Amino acid sequence: MKLPVIKHLTEFIAENDRDFVLETVETLEALTEVPSLKDEELDVIGELISNLYGAVEVDKLIKDQGMSTKDALNTFMKRVLGSIDK
Repeated sequence: MKLPVIKHLTEFIAENDRDFVLETVETLEALTEVPSLKDEELDVIGELISNLYGAVEVDKLIKDQGMSTKDALNTFMKRVLGSIDK
């Protein structure tokens, strides 16, 4: 996950709609079923999907809990890093 990418996608969601990102995730997930994809290509798609889902989670923190973008990003990354440490 890349914080600058998640931040940019969060701004995209704020200007547009969360559904655009969720539909993109669905499209990328469908692409992972192509049998001819190489492992490196699947890794890139997986990274994109994780960043997109990260942006959706940050958007939820902003809208549901009223956090600032900065606080929501920090909270999300702490949660991610906490789950990695376990």
